[in-house]
Amino acid sequence: MPRLSSLLIAACLLQATFAAPASHLHLAPLDDGPTTPDPNLQLWDSASTSVPEPVRGKLGASIIGPKNMELERQNSDLLAPPTTDHGQIENLKWPFSLSHTRLAEGGWAREQNMEVLPVATALAGVNMRLKAGAIRELHWHKTAEVRVIISGRSKTEELRSQWAYILKGDARISTMTPAGEVFVGDVSEGDLWYFPAGHPHSIQAKNTTGEGTEFLLIFDSGHFSEDATFLLTDWLAHVPKSVLAKNFGVADLSLFDHIPEKELYIFPSSAPPEDPTADMVIPNNTPNPYTFALSKVVPRKTACGSVKVVDSSTFKVADKISAVEVVVEVGGMRELHVRGFSGSRA
Repeated sequence: MPRLSSLLIAACLLQATFAAPASHLHLAPLDDGPTTPDPNLQLWDSASTSVPEPVRGKLGASIIGPKNMELERQNSDLLAPPTTDHGQIENLKWPFSLSHTRLAEGGWAREQNMEVLPVATALAGVNMRLKAGAIRELHWHKTAEVRVIISGRSKTEELRSQWAYILKGDARISTMTPAGEVFVGDVSEGDLWYFPAGHPHSIQAKNTTGEGTEFLLIFDSGHFSEDATFLLTDWLAHVPKSVLAKNFGVADLSLFDHIPEKELYIFPSSAPPEDPTADMVIPNNTPNPYTFALSKVVPRKTACGSVKVVDSSTFKVADKISAVEVVVEVGGMRELHVRGFSGSRA
């Protein structure tokens, strides 16, 4: 059967997501409900040809002012909510199409965090595209929390983990642990990588298809911002050349004349060699890999789809975020369920 959708859900295992109480109650008049016996009936969907209106049975009235037909077709339960809806549920979705896109010579990135989806306190997401050979510069992620103490001032910076899913293409990732161990590995469509907090890392698109790669990044904090990463070029640009020379054990200061004045972020480059070992200065020496070939996991078949699960029992380094890849066939449904005290992203 053809697939209806493929959902990728990243569940943060640390923090619960709670909906803030609404300031006002908007109770629907149940005694003056719709003519249909089902008060929760979906009146149309995105493929419907009818004109969506804020009308449910005897309730509501047509729109005689401006309309946004595309959005209204996609949000039937917002425009004509069920009569059981009290209007207290916060918005639970955000399209990347409405996110600001940061353009670079080698690709682009767009993000979703609490700035645009306030209910997503536990997770943030970034959709990134790299042209073939392009590099996401070596960097660290952090979310700063400033705390002022009466007896003295202190600043606490909370580092964030990064989990990723390849949407298209192939990429090569590299990272180094705080202990100085290194890992270089490749990922393809449907595969994962994970960088724990405090691990500097970089990403480069391979040239397998000629189009580079596109992927989804998940961070274990709704406060995360892709624009607040700590980049290697930005660091080096703020260090005197004499200090850099002493650090790298050289006498010629001119070796550092070409350090960019500002961060590169995403920049073009030649595609990496096909064999990742050819990119290694030293062999990988981390206890566990930082990539996971989810594309090669045999899915568990269900009556109307399939499921793949990955967590720290199978992907050892991913101790903060787990994932489920769910395929729902036409007419199928993911059973009603509750996630308890973990946030999720789909």
